[in-house]
Amino acid sequence: MWSEQKILSGTEIKRRGLMLVLSSPSGAGKSTISRALLERNPDLTMSVSATTRPMRPGEEDGVHYHFIDQGKFDDMVMANEFLEHATVFENSYGTPRQPVMDSLNTGLDVLFDVDWQGTQQIRANALEDLVSIFILPPSIEELERRLRTRAQDPDYVVQKRMEKATLEISHWAEYEYIIVNDKIEDSVAQADAILAAERHKRRRQIGLTDAVRDLGVGQ
Repeated sequence: MWSEQKILSGTEIKRRGLMLVLSSPSGAGKSTISRALLERNPDLTMSVSATTRPMRPGEEDGVHYHFIDQGKFDDMVMANEFLEHATVFENSYGTPRQPVMDSLNTGLDVLFDVDWQGTQQIRANALEDLVSIFILPPSIEELERRLRTRAQDPDYVVQKRMEKATLEISHWAEYEYIIVNDKIEDSVAQADAILAAERHKRRRQIGLTDAVRDLGVGQ
């Protein structure tokens, strides 16, 4: 017990950050959970994507997105500089690799709000750093109710979102953790517990060997 306490209270153990991916169908609560995690965890930051779409009023380059032209984006794809990328409604989006890796190397965790396709790409590019969570609604009926209540979209928009939700939910088994978002406060607590546990995995505590050696073990 003495050595355990000394490591925990007397030594700061260097840690490598992780990539925390949250995915869900629209209306399942992913954005709300993400905001809560960012508020609770000062060592967690949101990834900033690059995009070719025009900047909107109130947006700031490097804060909301990295705004680049299509030529630059295509060059970055060819150079394998994205962890994941996709084209949506004729605009391209992607997560630059180097800023994320720089954050992980300093012990900062990075939060991603991506779909199952983006998660597959990140898994292929950085498996050891990835922690993936899929957020499920408690029922299809509740998901539809939330969609109708949230934005008061017309029926055809809600129907399209529900059709897309079926496809997204079909990929739930590709994720390490599943949270059924019935009560938002419980779901936030579960996501926070996952993050805390993953931070303490031995492979991420890269300073642990030195800390144990300081106790006279392994010398």
